[in-house]
Amino acid sequence: MSILHYLENNELSVTIDIDQGARISSINFRGYELAVPFRGETLTWGWYAMAPWAGRIRDGIISSKSGEEFQLPTNFTPPHAIHGYGLTTSWQEIGNGYFGIDFPFPYEGARAEQRFELLDNALRWSIEYEANDCDVPFWLGFHPWFPRELDRGSAAEIEFHPTSMFERGKDYLPTGRLITLTPPPWDDAFTGVRGAPRVFWEDALQIEIESDAPYWVVYDQDPDGVCIEPQSAPPDAANLKIESESYLEALFVFEEI
Repeated sequence: MSILHYLENNELSVTIDIDQGARISSINFRGYELAVPFRGETLTWGWYAMAPWAGRIRDGIISSKSGEEFQLPTNFTPPHAIHGYGLTTSWQEIGNGYFGIDFPFPYEGARAEQRFELLDNALRWSIEYEANDCDVPFWLGFHPWFPRELDRGSAAEIEFHPTSMFERGKDYLPTGRLITLTPPPWDDAFTGVRGAPRVFWEDALQIEIESDAPYWVVYDQDPDGVCIEPQSAPPDAANLKIESESYLEALFVFEEI
């Protein structure tokens, strides 16, 4: 049985499943459930952090700065590694809404800590990476699964204004080439986002996502959910030679409309 951690204020109630990547398994705003529930697959439910990498890594191969090559697990989306170790691992509870994890091979010595803080009608979510003596490339991300349908209102829509997107190869990995925007549906990485992206259900509510994240991924091809993912670097960042900052934060603001 999973260990659960609870946060609550007058507007929001949040359940965090510590044993399932310290992910948000439930987030409720004024009676609306805003996390896709478990559907039998680890990758497709709740709101979870991605660390020590976000998105896919080609063939699961990553090289340290000193040139040593490592094979990462590829059990979810072979032949590629995806979304890091954090979402499948138990985290240690450090404090109220505050959790840490020590990473396994080849990230020995590295650590991440994530925090959840409720602020009236908003959730502040942050993650910080500590490399210590580990020189394997890292990058971070948040992967919220928003439900496509609520109990009332229209189906979920996305408002999102990037300046450019990464060309997607046949293997669904970014090639590194920036191109002009193509219309949805998307399973793509973007940069140069203007304003605060939002997901909204007309005649019900909206969630704005305020973040300085330099890269974002949007996935809207699932029948049950949509994802808007702030990231410190795009998928396959190590092979694209894109480096990451060690801290990522996003503010999710909830409002009825």
